Amino acid sequence: MPLGMKAQEVKSPDGNVVVNFSLDSKGCPTYTLSYKGKTVCKPSKLGLTLAKDKHANAGMHETDLKEGFAVVDTRTTSFDETWTPVWGQYKQVRNHYNEMAVTLHQASADRTIIIRFRVYDEGMGLRYEFPQQKNLNYFIIKQENTQFALTGDHMAWWLAGDYDTQEHPGQTSRLSEVRSRMDMCLNPAPGRKPDGMCDPVTGNSSTSLVSPTGMQTSLQLKSDDGLYINIHEAACVDYSTMHLDLDDKNMVLESALTPDAVGNMCYMQTPCKSPWRTVMVSDDARTMLSSYLIYNLNEPCKIEDTSWIHPTKYNGVWWEMIVGHGNWHYTNDLPSVRLGETDFSKCKPNGTHRANTKVVIRYIDFAAANNLDQVLVEGWNVGWEDWANMWKFDVFDFVTPYPDFDIKALNDYAHSKGVKLMMHHETSSSAINYERHMEAAYNLMNEYGYDAVKSGYVGDIIPRGEHHYGQFMNNHYLRCITEAAKHKIMVNAHEATRPTGLARTYPNLVGNESARGTEYEAFSGSKPDHTVVLPFTRLQGGPMDYTPGVLETDLSTWSNNPHKVHTTLVGQLAVYMVMWGPLQMAADLPENYEKYSDAFQFIRDMAIDWDDSRYIDAEPGAYITVARKAKGTDNWFVGGKCNEDGHKVTVNFDFLDAGRKYECTIYADAKDAHYATNPKAYVITKKTVKKGDKINMVEAPGGGFVMSVMAK
Repeated sequence: MPLGMKAQEVKSPDGNVVVNFSLDSKGCPTYTLSYKGKTVCKPSKLGLTLAKDKHANAGMHETDLKEGFAVVDTRTTSFDETWTPVWGQYKQVRNHYNEMAVTLHQASADRTIIIRFRVYDEGMGLRYEFPQQKNLNYFIIKQENTQFALTGDHMAWWLAGDYDTQEHPGQTSRLSEVRSRMDMCLNPAPGRKPDGMCDPVTGNSSTSLVSPTGMQTSLQLKSDDGLYINIHEAACVDYSTMHLDLDDKNMVLESALTPDAVGNMCYMQTPCKSPWRTVMVSDDARTMLSSYLIYNLNEPCKIEDTSWIHPTKYNGVWWEMIVGHGNWHYTNDLPSVRLGETDFSKCKPNGTHRANTKVVIRYIDFAAANNLDQVLVEGWNVGWEDWANMWKFDVFDFVTPYPDFDIKALNDYAHSKGVKLMMHHETSSSAINYERHMEAAYNLMNEYGYDAVKSGYVGDIIPRGEHHYGQFMNNHYLRCITEAAKHKIMVNAHEATRPTGLARTYPNLVGNESARGTEYEAFSGSKPDHTVVLPFTRLQGGPMDYTPGVLETDLSTWSNNPHKVHTTLVGQLAVYMVMWGPLQMAADLPENYEKYSDAFQFIRDMAIDWDDSRYIDAEPGAYITVARKAKGTDNWFVGGKCNEDGHKVTVNFDFLDAGRKYECTIYADAKDAHYATNPKAYVITKKTVKKGDKINMVEAPGGGFVMSVMAK
């Protein structure tokens, strides 16, 4: 058999995961993946389609990187290190893999590429590398043709593939049902809608579907023979975001990159590389939640001094506006705003603007009294009168407050109380406008002592025609993070691209939104299983700013909003445990927390950064139970969350230190609790526990439980 036809193999350190690489009869790169002898990916093709374009080295004579390859070199190595995250689920993370780098030469175009595989005990990553060379210098990717050929019609937990939003309702179905589900719940035609109106299903102001069978990553799957499979990407830098297009006849997934305004995917200059394409696999669902494979495939931290990066527990002037009890804009007098020209001092206040000095002081006082670090204020800056869906370039300047927001006095007052204000930068997706104002905005934050910003990207992107997850915008999001780091500012980006582990490299990226958060409970609502799906999908690449903690689940008790949150009250507490991250909002109103002060005690007490995490049980879309050890302490916090079916679990305290006693406070659903009919029924009990003790917990439909386990 010719050299190029021989299969080359690399195994995980424990030998369970096996990757085989070969060239088919046409010289097309292919791979297979197996786990404990079970096939995960059948022969799957690799390669790239390049654009015939005057800006490429080969111009209109460009050819593809798909076939006609021969293997010229294969190198294998092993790697084993332990690194310390700035924040996260664990005090230390092991990065242990075996690697195979295959160098391929395409004689017809005299081009060389490298396909690199890293194989871990819980899966593998592969990427394309392009050395600098005479015939491959500048090139344009029209499509990446990475395949994942599955073995069957797996169960899938998925979000509709979309170039502009990740806030579609989650779906659970067989892969063969994706097409019918897409037609049933989404706009059937891909591409941007010409009218610029909100999507009738998602309510999102920007949506562009990938295809009738397109899905987002991270995609969680389960095979009929009991394998949990997760497909995602890692280290997406200077490249467009990958979706997955399903061939639902053959059950083959293929990479579908986000296009730019002219239909191209990526503009490349050698030497360069693609992001990692990842496949995690295990016969234990808990592995999907505990693995750091995505982080390990990212580069080590590039910020030398990380002492200013810290976990943050916060509240804010936000929920009452989301619910419709107030608003972001200052006046109703203006049909439009021109920055630097509109004089707000001459406008009549509408009386419903919530980002005013009096309201913010109330939130500051509450934060100071209840162990909350910061107060987020949305709607503080001029421009909200015409900010949305206008495709407006000069929408915000990020430095000019409304007349009723005293930025200096409020920051001084917050600091006197031992808390900080959290900045809010809604860009309305005018990325170029944000970049030209960014330095002044960050300088203003430094002047007043802000160290964290929540940014937002609602609406269609400017430059017009670009998508939220294209190469241009991914570079923009990273530019914001790196520039913020120079000012010692932490970034929480909403409506931005999905996380791919970049928080390892830039740990000031403390959170993304990137899926339906709690705000949708004030709109159409989210299904009870939502928060026991997201840890398997969106959180694979990093934490989500989910904004939980809504204890008054019936919004009509204090507003004109008729909706109800689709969890029990205790289920809201449990979200903090299953939706891990260093940024956690207590989203509800201060008066609602005072109403349920005994339950709110858990939010006061809970940690948000960890030395250890132990997943007790897990099943996608059904339940998650986890115990976490608070950073730098001997205290543990335990939480379980479930879907609409309820759940029973036994918590075995075998993770506690031997010979020591702990005070355990248990927040549980009452026996008659139910997310739809009796959500606010809960019971709080205390008991002393030690290593080896067991407690049986019953979670109500849509409910959960939490425990604070404090060392005596």
